[in-house]
Order: sequence, then structure tokens, then C-alpha cells
Amino acid sequence: MNLARQARCVLRARRHAALSTQSQAVTGYPFGSAVPYVLDAAAAPIILVSRLAEHAKNIAADPRVSLIAIADGADLQQAARVTYLGRASRLDPPGDAGERYLRYFPAAREYRSQLDFDFFRIEPVTLRVIAGFARAHWLSREAYTPAASDLAAREETLAAELNAGCAERLRELACKRTPGVREAGIVGIDCDGFDLQTDGDIMRFDFDECVAGAKEAQSRIAALLN
Repeated sequence: MNLARQARCVLRARRHAALSTQSQAVTGYPFGSAVPYVLDAAAAPIILVSRLAEHAKNIAADPRVSLIAIADGADLQQAARVTYLGRASRLDPPGDAGERYLRYFPAAREYRSQLDFDFFRIEPVTLRVIAGFARAHWLSREAYTPAASDLAAREETLAAELNAGCAERLRELACKRTPGVREAGIVGIDCDGFDLQTDGDIMRFDFDECVAGAKEAQSRIAALLN
């Protein structure tokens, strides 16, 4: 797996990460906080931020941020991890990226409608990828960002079609990893794989290699289900 795809797969497998912003309350110090996030069609993180949150105030004053995600593993020194450095900007309107976020975090829909929350997109500047012990690399924005395709426009429709036609096979796929799953449905599809919403959890399934568009993604998922 190449470095760019490895970085994306680490980020896609996580649902929460540590976000660092430039503190306005304590000048000169980074401010760390935990945020839920999803990646958009260009693999940029989307976050939902309360206007009252400390990191919202920090971003308003200085959009330079970093976000770190760590792969599962008992030994942190051996675990793959990604530090994503970028610039955060408010999404207005949030569009498809906001809807994608809400599919992964449906509870956020209610408090976004009732409270002052805004979507932000973090545009990459560069990434630091730790592929394991003593394997550290810088990764450019251009190398990290996947090629554009029709998958983003087709994602929601394709997921709905697969959920309607393959519900039992999707449940069986989930049961291979976690026996006893009662329901499973695709919540998101991207160039690197797809996510299954199961009984209160999300399972990540990576493709063997990056796909070029919706038709290829559909074929890869169908092959897994047969």
C-alpha cells in the first residue's frame, strides 16, 4: 500500500481525533481537543464545531490546525499514525460534505439545528505519516488527495441500492467480523473502501486498492458479498 493510501486508510478508520489549534486564551501555546470527524470526497476532514467551543474561537483567529489519528494497536510505537496539518474554513452551506457527516453522526443533526454549530473543512497543507517504528515520512497535499471521480455524486444512491438489494449479505459480512450482528447497512463509500453501520457501531472495510469510480466500487463490494 502506498503512503498516500495508507494515510487515508488510517484517517478513514477513525471516527474521532485530537485537534490542535492556536490558543487565543494562552498566547503561543497549542490547544488540544477531541473532535468527531469524517473525510469528504477529497479526503479532507469535516468537523462540526460549537461557536462557544474554545477551538472555534481559535480557528476564527487563526485557521492553521493539525489533527492526529492513530491506528489500532497495542504498541503505540509500532502503530501507524497520521498528523494532518491544514487550514480550517467554515462550510456555508455545508452541502454534501455536511450531509455525509450527519450520516455518520446522526445525533448531531438535532443539536446542530437547535444550537450554534458550524461545519468546517480542513484543507490539507502537508501530512506527517508514521508507518511504524522509525518509518516517518512527509506527504504532500498533491500526493495525498485522491483523484476526482463520479463516486462522490453517486455515493448516497449507490449505498441505498446496495442496502435495499443486499441487506442480508451485508449482515453476513459484518457477522464474519463480529458474530451476532442483527442489522448492517452501508453508510459511506469512498475510493479506498466502505463503512457498514451495524448495531450501534461502524465497521470499516478497505478495498485491496484504490478504485477509479462508482462502477468499480460497486463491483468490489459485490465481489465481497458473493
